[in-house]
Amino acid sequence: MADQALYRKWRPAAFDEVVGQEHVVQTIRHALASGRTAHAYLFSGPRGTGKTSTARLVAKALNCTHPDPAQRPDNTCRNCVAVNEGRFLDLIEIDAASNTGVDNIRDLRDKVNFSPSEGQYKVYIIDEVHMLSMGAFNALLKTLEEPPPHAVFILATTETHKVPATVLSRCQRHNFRRIPTAEMVARLQSIVSREGLQVEPAVLDVLARQATGSMRDAISLLDQLAASPDEMVTLDATLKVLGTAGGQAAQDLAEALAEQDAARGMDAINALMDDGVDSRQFARQMVDYLRGLMLVRMGNARLVDAGAETMKAMQQQAGRFEVGALLRAIKAFNAAANDSRSGWLAQLPLELAFVDSLRGDPDPAARVETPPIRKAASPAAPMATASPPGAPPPANRPPGVVQLGQVASNWNDVVAASRRVHPNLPALLAACQPLGVEGDVVTLGFRNEVLRSKADGEQNRQGIEQSLGQVLGAALHVKCVLHSAEAVQLPDVDSDGPVAEAFRLGGRPRK
Repeated sequence: MADQALYRKWRPAAFDEVVGQEHVVQTIRHALASGRTAHAYLFSGPRGTGKTSTARLVAKALNCTHPDPAQRPDNTCRNCVAVNEGRFLDLIEIDAASNTGVDNIRDLRDKVNFSPSEGQYKVYIIDEVHMLSMGAFNALLKTLEEPPPHAVFILATTETHKVPATVLSRCQRHNFRRIPTAEMVARLQSIVSREGLQVEPAVLDVLARQATGSMRDAISLLDQLAASPDEMVTLDATLKVLGTAGGQAAQDLAEALAEQDAARGMDAINALMDDGVDSRQFARQMVDYLRGLMLVRMGNARLVDAGAETMKAMQQQAGRFEVGALLRAIKAFNAAANDSRSGWLAQLPLELAFVDSLRGDPDPAARVETPPIRKAASPAAPMATASPPGAPPPANRPPGVVQLGQVASNWNDVVAASRRVHPNLPALLAACQPLGVEGDVVTLGFRNEVLRSKADGEQNRQGIEQSLGQVLGAALHVKCVLHSAEAVQLPDVDSDGPVAEAFRLGGRPRK
């Protein structure tokens, strides 16, 4: 016979064992002690925060035979023991996800009028109630409004907005919150001690953060690690099993962003992939770390859930970022965390997010737009125009005046200007680099043939030339070439397919 899962074995047996939901527990205990319980409750909140466990505790307390209402449930009377062992006939748990139809609710409605078999109350727990059909909700309305005196309904949901307002108005609602990391670590430590497990202290903090506020998820992860053949559950083994990187990895990649060190960042990302780190999971870690930097930068360090050493590193790094740059990086890595289309090249979303953060431009709305250069109708001398401080030289300069250094130093402005010409151009320009200038021709190097040929199309080439002209003030032409010995020649792929699209955005295959 299989052992019972730890999250079931250590499910709260008393209200004092419910973690992180004191605001709910206090209200319900007071109602039970004063005999003012509601006939219908709605427990809402994220998964794994104790909704169903609290509902079972309410069922036990209502049917407990202890003479003092404040001491219920006592877990020693016949009814409490029966509930704990899953054989109490008057506790009916219904999974709405698999009983969604109106016929299921009609059957419940017909049986609810029968008196309890063992206890004082019949308690109906309907989990994931938002999965019921509209017909089922309508069939439940009258029973919820005027149930028999011996019936109590407890509805649980993770998506309150899907529950009809007519149902919400008939229930006493309690919102469950995500459990703080510190309280989750304390609960995990208690379970580890009772189970006799040997776990490095840092492991529990990793599990709590990985679970993102879900106690059940954290205990399930602990159960998975406890099955390891090693006597001691180490941090290294935990990171490998979970496919996550250590906290230092996110800090190092943020350092590469602060230093604008593209090579270091790319090496770090590919090293993580070689170590078996899950790309989407690491993207979530980066979002969490960058969010912490943003909060510290804005003076809200108290909102960051981090240890003393991590907080010290954040405070040192935060001052080296502008808030706008952090916002762009968070958006880029958040998109990578939600990208499930790049399974053929795991590191691609991370690389794109890093490059986008590295070369991100300010919001175009916040920039002063430079009007396009107007070509004269005749070869008359150009009209002198005032240039803003730091602007490039006047428009009609002779060929050869523009130097490669000028193109490179103004490249971010060229990318920004291209966004106003065509929304696809910034991705192409971010994936190339200026190689040289001969006369009025700027040579751009691309890493693979698909990107080069796409940029060399007439519409895209004209858009790039227009962007260069707006920023550098000269009528320039571009030549797109395949650059470097590491340039990748793609196999035959559909030019409009997902592979070509990934390369268009700057991805490259792993060696």
